Amino acid sequence: MTDLSVLIPSRNEQFLRRTIEDVLANIEGDTEIIAVLDGAWADPPLEQNDRVHVIYNHEPVGQRAATNQAARVSAARYLMKLDAHCALGPGFDSILVEQMDGHEDWTIVPTMYNLHAFDWLCPNGHRRYQGPSGPCAECGEETEMDVLWQAKRSPETTAMRFDRDLRFQYWSGYKQRQIEDEHGVVETMSLLGACWMLTRERYFSLDICDEAHGSWGQQGTEVACKTWLSGGRLVVSRRTWFAHMFRTQGGDFGFPYDIHGSDIQRARDRSKSLWIGGNWPLAKHNLPWLIERFAPVEGWETSSGIVYYTDNRAPVKLAKNVQQRIAAQGLPIVAVSLKPMPQFTANIVLDLDRGPLTMFRQILAGLEASTADHIFFCEHDVLYHPSHFEFVPPRDDRFFYNTNVWKARDDGFCVRTVDCRQTSGLCASRELLLEHYRKRVEIVERDGFTRRMGFEPGTHRRKERVDDYRSETWESEFPNIDIRHGGNLTQTRWSPEEYRDKRHAKGWQEAQIEELPGWSNLRALVQAGTVR
Repeated sequence: MTDLSVLIPSRNEQFLRRTIEDVLANIEGDTEIIAVLDGAWADPPLEQNDRVHVIYNHEPVGQRAATNQAARVSAARYLMKLDAHCALGPGFDSILVEQMDGHEDWTIVPTMYNLHAFDWLCPNGHRRYQGPSGPCAECGEETEMDVLWQAKRSPETTAMRFDRDLRFQYWSGYKQRQIEDEHGVVETMSLLGACWMLTRERYFSLDICDEAHGSWGQQGTEVACKTWLSGGRLVVSRRTWFAHMFRTQGGDFGFPYDIHGSDIQRARDRSKSLWIGGNWPLAKHNLPWLIERFAPVEGWETSSGIVYYTDNRAPVKLAKNVQQRIAAQGLPIVAVSLKPMPQFTANIVLDLDRGPLTMFRQILAGLEASTADHIFFCEHDVLYHPSHFEFVPPRDDRFFYNTNVWKARDDGFCVRTVDCRQTSGLCASRELLLEHYRKRVEIVERDGFTRRMGFEPGTHRRKERVDDYRSETWESEFPNIDIRHGGNLTQTRWSPEEYRDKRHAKGWQEAQIEELPGWSNLRALVQAGTVR
């Protein structure tokens, strides 16, 4: 079995032959090259070599599909995808194979340099840096290409990321935090899609070149997310390098595939669906986990806050306990009440009577006063576990409900369902919540409140809904405790038979208060909370 197959997808690549010659010159181990000529023969033609295998497509299939073609032909232990306009360091293959040995869940990237492939030179000796062809800018004489093929040792790129739009970005700030380990590698959050290497087994098991993205675009984000979120590790080798020729000036120095804006958007939409939407079925971690692992990440800084709303009618001991617990989280709190609450620095008092519209106005006032990016709703009769506040919404166009909540009464009897979406467990983007509650208040002020509208944003599709945004759920590590004290605004059901629509009783569970994990002295807390 060959150790390494270098996969080179190409279409009308003027430096394909030079790239292959460079790879051959720097091979030290048992390495082969599989080049795909996607819809066009190589110009200049490739020379015969036992290490070089060629696939020709009469009609182009696209860069991702061409890379997959080459991967299917390979029987090597490792696969390296390489752009057709790159140079590599001496012995790159032996170095990378040695570093990968025993680390089957890695994806590895050589340190990246810029490739100074050529200049344009005129008869009078004027030299112009690589770019589109044309006459000399100084004297107007015709120019000829002078191939240099030199790796520019500055900048030296080992740190890369993607932004909130999942676009590739360099990350000089993180480079200062990178620590080379005993294997000669440093970690990176993301990478450029030009060169990367992993096992052949993981290439296929992770569907590393997902053709649903289209031909091109988001390759670096895809490889990075599939590596990290599957439980692997994305690293950069400090012991070898590759140099990439960047084509940013268009003309005859542009991208060889016919790519439109709609194609790029298709790739980005697919990428957002998988990573921001959390729709990749092989994920062991989610995108917020990755952001937190590399935090602080430029462009991903977000803040969380609490909007605490109360009608000041909860049992005093319970209300104080709830307030103390949410204050202990260290998040900024805006408290909106019907009576003054001097214990909160930010307290908005509304002189209104208790009711649905008042609650909606309270929530809206709290949202307008907060400056946090994401908001946790907190009510006066729910004991919130600290793990509840560890959640970060993975996207800003959904309402998220923590369904790990038990309803408890004074005798210690507790019940829960698997899909209990209630406002007291809601967390979402502040901007999304503002949009929703402004519209909700406007509708109720105009038409009055109907229960068919519901209290929980994004949980039904009835015509009375406020908007068309959807909701999703999450579960904190330990449960929240919704204490039923007789003065709750909503009804409590203590058996599945009490539900008119049995779908709402799905996953019905019963427990005694001592059986709930993550809490101590919970029975005393519940009993104190039910005393008025």
